[in-house]
Amino acid sequence: HLRFIMPFREDLEASASRVGLDTAWAYGLIRQESRFLLDAKSSVGAQGLMQIMPTTGRWIANKLGYAAFKTEDLQDMKTNLRFGTFYLRSVFDDLEGSQAMASAAYNAGPNRPRAWRATLPGPVEGAIFAEIIPFSETRDYVKKVLSNAVYYAALQRQEAQSLKKRLGEIAPKATSQSLLP
Repeated sequence: HLRFIMPFREDLEASASRVGLDTAWAYGLIRQESRFLLDAKSSVGAQGLMQIMPTTGRWIANKLGYAAFKTEDLQDMKTNLRFGTFYLRSVFDDLEGSQAMASAAYNAGPNRPRAWRATLPGPVEGAIFAEIIPFSETRDYVKKVLSNAVYYAALQRQEAQSLKKRLGEIAPKATSQSLLP
């Protein structure tokens, strides 16, 4: 399907499988972040396919043992995919396996979704959580990334997973600071 292209498939699948990440979700995120433009740069400095901030890139490089990391390395497709999938998996694990929370963290930073979750009156569907995100950009981002992931899963002939299932359920939890950038 032309609206849901899948470039860099071999490289993305290799990077995603290295960290046990759902490739459909990674494709959904890349589609939203950069529209698959290799040299994409945001106004705040995020770079490459997965729009990695330089400080986050340095943190990832340290975790992965890239001693000679330079910010320009984020423009390299393979490095960007490896770093981006590693970071997405890191926020996913940090937020107890919630794609909705991890997508919000990828966009707004890992501490904001923790704070939003702490204010919930009780467990809520992920769709409700997405709707009460106070930043319109992040609210739209979460819905679009996970909607994209549903389409990509179908194109990849993965097991069907509804948007409701991808959004999951979010339960309140006392906030604590993330160790992730």
